[in-house]
Amino acid sequence: MKYALELIQDTGIGGAKPTATPLEHNTKLTTVEYDHSLQQENKGEDYSADKAEFQRLIGRLLYLKHTRSDIAFSVQHLSQFMNQPKKEHMEAALRVVRYIKNNPRLGIILKASSSCQLVASCGSDWATCLMTRKSVTGFCVKLRDSLVSW
Repeated sequence: MKYALELIQDTGIGGAKPTATPLEHNTKLTTVEYDHSLQQENKGEDYSADKAEFQRLIGRLLYLKHTRSDIAFSVQHLSQFMNQPKKEHMEAALRVVRYIKNNPRLGIILKASSSCQLVASCGSDWATCLMTRKSVTGFCVKLRDSLVSW
């Protein structure tokens, strides 16, 4: 909880409105190279973000995702753009922080129970990546109703 509150304070969005989801529904983020191949770049307009600032924020979110599995997919998706971040990538990363602001106390809760049951689930989204047309997959593993891997 303390780390989440420090992250909210350090990003300067303490007064911003929290969001209900880490990424906006159907958000399609692309690389600079992909935009250039489609000639979608804004002529004469700088739409790149501060690389060091973006990398620092993503690094902090990567650390936080170990106790906040609800942001794991969003952070993994945003980490793909660390080499050449755009403003829309930074805005999406700040949205994740605004999502954390919605409930900074959320974390992993390990329950004590008598049954020792291991449950694994997986899912996929076929050809969802705009740039490569590759599928996106994910999984989670629970031990005794507690999430242990994702």
